[in-house]
Amino acid sequence: MIRLFQIAVFSFLLFHLSGCNAPDENQPIWQNIKIGDLAPSRPDKRPGSQALKTINFNVYIFEMPAENVTALDDIWPILHTSPFRFNDYDAFKANSFSVALGQTHIWNKLNHLLYAAGAKTMQTVSLLLLNAQSNDLTVARLYAEQTIFHISSDGSMEGATIGPGKLALRIKAEKIPGLRGLCSVNVQPVFTSSLRSLIPQLPARAEPGELPFTSAAFALKMSPGDFFFLGPEKYVDDRITLPSYFFSRPAPSPGVRMFLIPSSGDTQEPQPYFGPVVRAYLVLCTAISD
Repeated sequence: MIRLFQIAVFSFLLFHLSGCNAPDENQPIWQNIKIGDLAPSRPDKRPGSQALKTINFNVYIFEMPAENVTALDDIWPILHTSPFRFNDYDAFKANSFSVALGQTHIWNKLNHLLYAAGAKTMQTVSLLLLNAQSNDLTVARLYAEQTIFHISSDGSMEGATIGPGKLALRIKAEKIPGLRGLCSVNVQPVFTSSLRSLIPQLPARAEPGELPFTSAAFALKMSPGDFFFLGPEKYVDDRITLPSYFFSRPAPSPGVRMFLIPSSGDTQEPQPYFGPVVRAYLVLCTAISD
């Protein structure tokens, strides 16, 4: 129950960070939360029924002004990096990917650092995964054929000619047998062709029409209340490399009102911002059905 209570608080604060319909500061933050909202849904108890084994995630996509990318340097130290397993750590870092693990109890500090960097929640996505199944979080759409460069596991720069289709973050989760409330999560960037045609660069084990970027893949174990934070090691905006598609945009997404937050002691008002932005992804495990 404490874990569910933390998740409810965490989700509310993420919504508040987005700047949409912020409550009056004098209004209690629990006013619109009912006890029933905190309780897990009950599986069907009818004779012969069997509840599906599912793993639930909430994904929060943040955008912040590119000039504030160094704010991420203050975020990584409050998170943990030891639980991760990488296909190739050196290639992962060479592709300018960074990832770390946290729990909901540190959200207040994380929230403060994101707000100070001018971050906004661009999108929130709920993922419900059947045990041992995967789901794709769309990151960018390619409307024409183009070449994207990335660092392979042997350390070389490779170019893949892909498109049209989508770049996505593929998340696969599987319950760990014998361990209640714990799952193994595998994550990797992947391109999926909208034409479902064969791509010459595909490894033999890939599905037709797909190109997995295995050099940027990683795995970890998660329980409800755990989250991983995925972002860039540095700002890249060349529009020809894998990290530039995952972590940068030339301007804030449509509908996102962004401001530059004045530094402490500055008397100026926050100024609207329309320049390039950095993206980061927070993936929260909310429930594991046993």
